Amino acid sequence: MKKRIDIGGLLVHIFLWAGLIIVVFPFVWMILSSFKSLPDFYHFSFLPDKLNWSGYKYIFEETDYLRWYLNSIVVAVVVTISCLIFNSLIGYVLAKYRFPGAKAIFIVILSTLMIPTELLVIPWYVAGSKLHWVNTYWGLMLPGMIEAFGVFLMRQFMMSIPDDILDAARIDGMGELRIWWRIALPQVRQAMAAMGIITFLGNWNAYLWPVIATSTANMRTLPVGISLYSTADAGGIQWHVIMGMSTLAVIPMMIVFLIFQKKIVEGISLTGVKG
Repeated sequence: MKKRIDIGGLLVHIFLWAGLIIVVFPFVWMILSSFKSLPDFYHFSFLPDKLNWSGYKYIFEETDYLRWYLNSIVVAVVVTISCLIFNSLIGYVLAKYRFPGAKAIFIVILSTLMIPTELLVIPWYVAGSKLHWVNTYWGLMLPGMIEAFGVFLMRQFMMSIPDDILDAARIDGMGELRIWWRIALPQVRQAMAAMGIITFLGNWNAYLWPVIATSTANMRTLPVGISLYSTADAGGIQWHVIMGMSTLAVIPMMIVFLIFQKKIVEGISLTGVKG
């Protein structure tokens, strides 16, 4: 029995290490490749012959990378804050208020999850064009400021809050917005953290809508800007530039994960048990 347990544990560790290598290897290769010269890419060497900073020099001197970085930060942060506020507020109302049409509204919101994003970009663009929001921050942010999945997630968590707590707060004279802010939100902070992280990462990596909604270089986000260098020109694809841009683009996501990794695990685990 001891041998079987040891063999089983050994196999588990082997699979875990194999999974770690598979996941980490592309990132390590990307970082090392950002320090290669362009000819090194065609030698298929894992390590650069010597550290080459030409890619990073080109990024900061010849491109609008810092502006793209700023655009991505503004869009991701504002959309995340908007989703945290409006998704939780709508979820609270649908979970704790009884009024005619509440279930119908919830079903309509859920039904939008079945519509592919590719079908939505046309009405988004038409609406943005009529509002003169194309190639603006508002145009980039508007489609994601309220999300159906976020509303669903927050409603499910809000339903687990005992009504007695909310009634006691009303008896004490608290208004509904204050109850939502001071009572309800602290009860679902794990779900808020998980939703915030998922929303931030989703908007940071978004490509389809930003590439449609932007027409000038100063309004592009990072994924759109980086994609411009994936096509060959007279000198070939600038792989070291692409790898350098991608390495710098990963930094905010790594910071968010390292700071909130405990909240991510708690949110995912709780999401699986809430009814």
